[in-house]
Amino acid sequence: MLALVLLVFCLVETDSAVDSYVAAVYEHRVILNPDPRVPVSRRDALIHMQKNLDIYEEQAARAALQGAQILVFPEDGIHGFNFTRSSISGYLETIPDPEQESWNPCAEPGRYNNTEVLQRLSCMARRHNLYLVANMPDLQPCPMKTAPSSCPPDGRWQFNTNVAFSSDGLLVARYHKQNLYFEESFDTPPKLEVITFDTPFAGTFGLIICFDILFHDPTVALVKMGVRQLIFPTAWMNALPLLDSIQFHRAFSLGANVTVLSANTRNDQLIMTGSGIFTPFSATFHHALKDDPEEGRLLVARVPVLDPMGVDDVAESTSSVPTESAYCDKESCAASSSPQSSYPTFTAFMMHDPFKFVLINETESNLTVCDGTFCCHLQYKWIAHDERKELYALGAFAGLHTVNGRYALQVCAAVRCAGLETSSCGQEVEEAESKMDFLLEATFQTEYVYPSVLVNRMVLEQPEKLEKAAGGRVAMKHSKLSGGLITACLYGRMYHLDNE
Repeated sequence: MLALVLLVFCLVETDSAVDSYVAAVYEHRVILNPDPRVPVSRRDALIHMQKNLDIYEEQAARAALQGAQILVFPEDGIHGFNFTRSSISGYLETIPDPEQESWNPCAEPGRYNNTEVLQRLSCMARRHNLYLVANMPDLQPCPMKTAPSSCPPDGRWQFNTNVAFSSDGLLVARYHKQNLYFEESFDTPPKLEVITFDTPFAGTFGLIICFDILFHDPTVALVKMGVRQLIFPTAWMNALPLLDSIQFHRAFSLGANVTVLSANTRNDQLIMTGSGIFTPFSATFHHALKDDPEEGRLLVARVPVLDPMGVDDVAESTSSVPTESAYCDKESCAASSSPQSSYPTFTAFMMHDPFKFVLINETESNLTVCDGTFCCHLQYKWIAHDERKELYALGAFAGLHTVNGRYALQVCAAVRCAGLETSSCGQEVEEAESKMDFLLEATFQTEYVYPSVLVNRMVLEQPEKLEKAAGGRVAMKHSKLSGGLITACLYGRMYHLDNE
């Protein structure tokens, strides 16, 4: 009888292990070089990096004790940021290409010189028996075999790089960041890299870094390949009301129907915080608030293994909501005598873009606002709202964003304004008291739409129902908010128009 019970228990455990795995991400308060623009010796650079690696070691041990099978550390977490091309030289290591050779730095430390960080990370993964992903700077000689004609003037490549190690310390993946964000110390790779690695517990993972998540390559390219699990080290500077870290990383997870393991750095001066383990069904996250202690945070969660999917599955990946709605396009709204066409429209800047807005100030109503031919519709009912204290607006934008990056958008968003003046709509706000039940929808000229609901004190909510229908219609329905609404957003990316 005991043998039978043990057999049943083992079978259950085996099935559970196949269907899910335990992931961990660490939001790291980086110990910084106080003067990153001044070159330092290799010795001094190593002394500095070992301080951060000591913290990594502690967190890897903690994660392992909680059963983590994979652990992700943030972008710039070992060395810091704001280096020049020359001042970062002491921090660089030449990382071999795992697609060209097999190397375990912990087991074979003597194969390459000046690889102390790689060795430390490899031994960390091996010691704690987990897959480990970290971010570090890579030096590659030039000309590289892949693109000998495009060498930088100083004759070397410097890359912002993710490295992945297996649980026995083998270097299994190396990815060079494609979309740099004002990083003068690094080069854009001469050839796009779409990098994955396989694990025995969850299949394939894809590697991206920070700003990459806003662009088609390599992020959407990975998803189109059928990769359902993305590793995402980042040093994300929060930008409310549409691009806060947890808000957009969770939105991407929902919109692309993938898991995102997001590890952010923590730096209050640069407004960096917000990490999470995001799946299409759940979100385990941390977001520091003002006056919180500036410290690291380890997140651990069991998450489902997502089956690979084909290209055709991506666009129809969300759950459905009933198709009836009060949506109308610009022409039918203009021809209608319904109240939704009678509210005055105003323009205010949100995230540096000129949004068309209409106020949300009735007890309940149907509203539509258009920017050109792109129209956003909101059907809502206030559950709690004091118009003397909080002002809300529905906004639409269709166009090319050109500040701190160039990318084409169609965005539909209901937001709390920062004040009681219309000019404050679109400005940053972290707290709110007003609650509504709503259906937010629009018809997009792209299949890539990322939905989010963010409420008081930076809490994410899972939308009640989502639908992507034929013709580009996307609808998000939600009710029973746990906190006051900050933003409800459908963020459409027009990747094909980025370079026009």
